[in-house]
Amino acid sequence: MKTFAEFWPFYVGEHRKPVTRALHFCGSSAVVVLALTAVLTQRWVLLPVAVVQGYAWAWVGHFGFEKNRPATFKYPLWSLAGDWKMWALMLTGRMGAEVKRLGLDSPPAGARQGVRA
Repeated sequence: MKTFAEFWPFYVGEHRKPVTRALHFCGSSAVVVLALTAVLTQRWVLLPVAVVQGYAWAWVGHFGFEKNRPATFKYPLWSLAGDWKMWALMLTGRMGAEVKRLGLDSPPAGARQGVRA
């Protein structure tokens, strides 16, 4: 992939489940709160905690619910940009419409349906 515009539909496709997107939102929001707190209190030890929080919430979504590998493993910079674009769209209530616009509001072809044992 050569552009973010090309990457974005792939990124959204890796976040089809609302629970995965919600976990990403929680993690990214924790990053914002912890980073701001670190700056305001000069407790710099909170910055690595912020990074861990951001990834931890997202990885629970990917490994636990989405059953895929985070895009950050292959596309770290575009994935970071995608995280913040998704966070902004969720914050403004527009992410659901974006998923539908991209035609990614249904399971991918060949995905298993039903309840897991």
